[in-house]
Amino acid sequence: MDGALAFLAAALASGFAIDLWHSQVRRARFHALAWAMAMSLYAIATWTLAWGLLRGWTDTSFRVFYYLGAVVNIPILALGSIALVRGERAGRRFVGFLIPFFALAAWSTMVAPAVGEIADVGVPEGSAVFQRGMIDDPAVPPIPSPRTFAAIAGGVGTVIVIGLAAISAVRRRSDRNALIGNVLIILGTLAPAFGGSLTALGEGGAFAISLLIGAALLWAGYRVASRASYRQGAAQVPT
Repeated sequence: MDGALAFLAAALASGFAIDLWHSQVRRARFHALAWAMAMSLYAIATWTLAWGLLRGWTDTSFRVFYYLGAVVNIPILALGSIALVRGERAGRRFVGFLIPFFALAAWSTMVAPAVGEIADVGVPEGSAVFQRGMIDDPAVPPIPSPRTFAAIAGGVGTVIVIGLAAISAVRRRSDRNALIGNVLIILGTLAPAFGGSLTALGEGGAFAISLLIGAALLWAGYRVASRASYRQGAAQVPT
């Protein structure tokens, strides 16, 4: 059942990514490109989740899932938000931070030793696989663990996405479509985080559901807000 839900979430996320890439092809914009990349990574991570739930996890599949889903995805959504609301120049400056951050996070995720077994069923917890803080292994140079990178990426990225969406919603509260669209995007961003919390409590199936709900809300928010008439910073979605 969990695998089927993850499969549906991956299919939905893929549909949204295709929609965004189609929009980007019709009219190239920096913020839209960032959103298209973010949802593509969301889809890949969710397909990896579906594969793990249906066929069993391997060390490699879990690390790919963790890196794309817990580290990379939200900051790229945040990049799109910054570029849209603050302008392309601000977005490109944020890229200058993301490139070394992602490179170090990829290295950490690749070399960090597993301190626990990767569960064959359900959704493995990063806290059960990777240690907290710095990697404590004489064979690995001093570097923060994947959990540290995930905490920074998720915390900072979520604050940026939700904060800018909230600002846009308030600024455009007289525009019903822009207001509803941004509220849906806030809920869609929060949904996977809520599912992750349930996973920590042992509710693995809730994570697949949260990804499905998150993709649906993000796509709905994009489509609703796309009906609004936009100016610079008017909404939190690429149109």
